[in-house]
Amino acid sequence: MKVSILCTDPAHPVNGYLQEWIAVNSADHQISLVRNRAHLPGGNILFLISCSEIIRKQDRAKYDSSLVLHASDLPEGRGWSPHIWAITNGAESVTLSLLEAEDKVDSGRIWKKMILAIPRHALWHEINESLFNAEIDLMDYALQHFDSVAPLDQASAGDETKLRMRTPDDSRLDPSLTLEEQFDLIRVCDPARFPAFFELRGHRYKLTLEKLNADSNFN
Repeated sequence: MKVSILCTDPAHPVNGYLQEWIAVNSADHQISLVRNRAHLPGGNILFLISCSEIIRKQDRAKYDSSLVLHASDLPEGRGWSPHIWAITNGAESVTLSLLEAEDKVDSGRIWKKMILAIPRHALWHEINESLFNAEIDLMDYALQHFDSVAPLDQASAGDETKLRMRTPDDSRLDPSLTLEEQFDLIRVCDPARFPAFFELRGHRYKLTLEKLNADSNFN
């Protein structure tokens, strides 16, 4: 099959997983990784992975199926960074949905869902690893079941919730709150792209978090 992946952010940590998936599957499929919708070549499947562009009907018409990977139990959690919002609100699991792209964002028919347990101690890179590996599994599912899948409509619009785009300011900590109260926010912050930070005594400070082994010492 002829497959395109549109990932608009070359710095996104999912790119390494996508490159590995391409290498594994390139012997059996013609696969291109694209950064801009203007460069979409057309084909059988278009995967939209960490894509910030709206892909309209005329772009999707170049493909037999255009599929989105979205980390929420749709129609709940339509919008931006759903797993980050969920974890900062105390969620201990995340649902990953494989769905058809439509003009109305995150409204398409569902091909498959997966539920991922998120341990309360998992840090951003561990959460990413679980999420991105699940995305790869769903991409494999799409290839393997392309001719046999029976997509399902989403639940009624009454179950819909929408999430706004996160900004760097959403990584701001409150120095008057305890570490435990803010731990879920700290652990989801990407230290390179959206680091946790706080302001105190006239200065701004970046906070990074690293998990140590039980036998670690500081000598």
